[in-house]
Amino acid sequence: MSTLVTDSGDRIPGQPDWEEAETLTIRGGRPLRGTVEVKGAKNLVTKAMVAALLGDTTSTLRDVPMISDVKVVRSLLEVHGVTVTEGDEEGTLHLDPSGAVAAHFEEIDAHAGASRIPILFCGPLLHLLGEALIPDLGGCRIGDRPINFHMDALRAFGAVVDKSYEGIRITAPDGLHGANITLPYPSVGATEQVLLTAVRAKGVTELRNAAIEPEIMDLIAVLQKMGAIISYEPNRVIFIEGVERLDGYDHRAIFDRNEAASWACAALATDGEIFAKGARQQDMLTFLNVFRKAGGWFDVREDGILFRRGDALKPVMVETDVHPGFMTDWQQPLIVALTQASGTSVVHETVYENRLGFTEALNKMGADIVVHPKGLDSADRRVPRRDLEQAAVINGPTPLHAADVEVPDLRGGYSYVIAALAAQGESTVRNIGIIRRGYEKFLEKLTALDADFDVAG
Repeated sequence: MSTLVTDSGDRIPGQPDWEEAETLTIRGGRPLRGTVEVKGAKNLVTKAMVAALLGDTTSTLRDVPMISDVKVVRSLLEVHGVTVTEGDEEGTLHLDPSGAVAAHFEEIDAHAGASRIPILFCGPLLHLLGEALIPDLGGCRIGDRPINFHMDALRAFGAVVDKSYEGIRITAPDGLHGANITLPYPSVGATEQVLLTAVRAKGVTELRNAAIEPEIMDLIAVLQKMGAIISYEPNRVIFIEGVERLDGYDHRAIFDRNEAASWACAALATDGEIFAKGARQQDMLTFLNVFRKAGGWFDVREDGILFRRGDALKPVMVETDVHPGFMTDWQQPLIVALTQASGTSVVHETVYENRLGFTEALNKMGADIVVHPKGLDSADRRVPRRDLEQAAVINGPTPLHAADVEVPDLRGGYSYVIAALAAQGESTVRNIGIIRRGYEKFLEKLTALDADFDVAG
């Protein structure tokens, strides 16, 4: 059992806590069984926190996971003068923007760390203060993720973008106005940028080829509660009528479908049984179809979804895509499970160009995965090919054995932990701090699932 806590749930003196732990020693080969609670989606919560800058009154956000990305956004809001306090209900934040002020490059950079969230502050800060500063952007090492979509959109609203050695300074000397914007790719981040900027721009904004992920729709719901006028039309078209004033909101965040899918894959990989409390079927339809094809079994209940392995694992062909396609965040933990499927699986990664690098460590643990850096053609393909895509061919089943690995990014890091839990022997997983960017109480949840591990700072 984990030495992080005692059977009564108390932390053992001298043991590093989750905030300090950077290394896991995992003794694998046992199924994960139990219940985990899935809180609000990281990809909504952090954006809704930024949206609070647009309101003239205090906003209240509920079901906020206590993850490092939330802490980063909170710090960035506070450095801009926003008062953030915790409510009586666990996972509730009150955000008061009445004292908002400008910040310096150094302050923003010090609090942003590796996060790319500062770019989404641009629209709200331009409306509020007339200026926005962006230091060099970080984030997980999963591809180029250029910011030109964001900059082009801001210019279309009338913003002036100036680059310097410190970063990017954006101003709006003549204010922001509505614009007609067509995204070359339905980017989630660029869609969020347009929404957060257009709601208080003068006139009407028409956004074509927009992302329509559930988290985007939940952000639209947040903005509508604040007084925004936003309509979603067929074929990825969104219209936003700018308004002069917005109020604060009171909103309970959509559940984190990425975390729910991650635990589902963990049940599949370790031949366990995990109940993801708070998960909802509607926003996971595409994942559930693939999960079932791969040999998984699930039971949709009123308060969550129960996941476990059904029959023997089967090979599948997966193509990642924007919603309603199979999310890129789902493929990494799924690949771990597919190493135990009988036959050849193929995963086409079409969203990011460098998201299959994590498979090198899986091969070190005994997997048979070949990455094709320029992708693969297939008669069964449905998603249009992109120049940046890659493909992974997974041959199985191959028994996994222990190894010493280092976490490269958020989802890849989670996948390493699950692979180590499924493997025979004692593995060491380093740099696990990245995982707390998106998984709340991760070590506590592993303990609740009867995982066998130790931690070190």
